[in-house]
Amino acid sequence: MGDTRRRGAVVLGITGLVAPLALALGATPAQAASCTTQTGPHQKQVEKFLGRPVDGKQSAADCKAIQAFQNKHGITPNAGYAGPVTWGVMDLMNKQKAVGSNPNKDGKCPVNKGRIACVNLTLQLSWIQDGKKLVYGPVPVRTGRNGYETRTGLKKIYWRNIDHVSSIYDVPMPYSQFFDGGQAFHSVGVSMWNPPGSHGCVNMTKTDAKKYWSMLKKGDDVFVYGRKPGT
Repeated sequence: MGDTRRRGAVVLGITGLVAPLALALGATPAQAASCTTQTGPHQKQVEKFLGRPVDGKQSAADCKAIQAFQNKHGITPNAGYAGPVTWGVMDLMNKQKAVGSNPNKDGKCPVNKGRIACVNLTLQLSWIQDGKKLVYGPVPVRTGRNGYETRTGLKKIYWRNIDHVSSIYDVPMPYSQFFDGGQAFHSVGVSMWNPPGSHGCVNMTKTDAKKYWSMLKKGDDVFVYGRKPGT
């Protein structure tokens, strides 16, 4: 409990999104499902994303590639269909990658607060900045699903617990840093693109959650803005 001040060395470089995004930490593979022969409404977009021949027609190889992507990120159903959920995840990945090293280009995260952790719900990205200087990120995050939205606004980290376990869901929440009621930054063992999202917390990979733990302290500001797709 309480605050353990673990600033450590300031990150001078920029930790960008894992490239390619599709190779980031994945969810536990779903149970194998039969591959569909049906062409999906987003067939061409999905084929292009996966580096498949873009002909807009489902093939056995297309299905296997789509199904592998679905299994990696916990997308169900996982029958290799190029539907709206699968394409939605891929489209978000493309938008995240396009941000590059300037996540606060729109200037929506305050630059007059010193060190602050920013969360863009629309793009499902988070980063840490000091004034106008980016010191870590941007990194993909997994925020609250519909009905459990991560609340927006300016907040402060008020409690940290490196080995926290949720009293509501009875699940581990390593590297928890609480900033709004029961909502916190913490690591999870599923893909950052695993739909539909969290129960309100800002989920992170273990690597990113550990870095946030070392770079933030009790009393630091957090700013959450935007709206998660599908909420």
